[in-house]
Amino acid sequence: MAVSLLQPHALRDWSVSVPGLDFTVASVVAHAGQGPLWYALDLTGGPADDAAFEIKIRSDAGPGALLRSLRNAAHLCATTVDSLPVTARGFHPFGAADPSGFAAMACGEILVHTYDAATGLGEDFRPDQRLARRVLTRLFPWHAPGADAWATLLWAHGRLDLPNAPRRRDWRWHSAPIAEWDATMPRKV
Repeated sequence: MAVSLLQPHALRDWSVSVPGLDFTVASVVAHAGQGPLWYALDLTGGPADDAAFEIKIRSDAGPGALLRSLRNAAHLCATTVDSLPVTARGFHPFGAADPSGFAAMACGEILVHTYDAATGLGEDFRPDQRLARRVLTRLFPWHAPGADAWATLLWAHGRLDLPNAPRRRDWRWHSAPIAEWDATMPRKV
């Protein structure tokens, strides 16, 4: 979805800024790919924060390379999630995540940062409401999806205002298994 939306714009200038963020189109696409790579490695590594690796997708690569990197990172994360038991846990600063948490975080990264890149290019991006709802209810179970789950997901990530709900300046995911959610909205640490 992200690659098919952005691929037709590969000949445009990706050094343009994304409005409201300290990212260019190229750097936000690179960032979107780094998340799923980290998640695949963190899930296979277990819940301890003891990895000594660094991962970087170069934002100075061309748009085609950035899109291939994003696609490959998403595929690696999905393959990792699918290969492990549902009881597996991996490190994340917001709580030791299970495969569903890592899958939702990867989807969230890709969806929201595709929106960011599209915005930087002056384009619109609106994924399927069902996908937005699934990501929202897994990562932000304290936020009701409402009639427009995509708008609520963007709001939860601090991207826009909603009627009667100003833009969030901070946010936090629930990455641990949903059964461990205590029915409260966590504070950002």
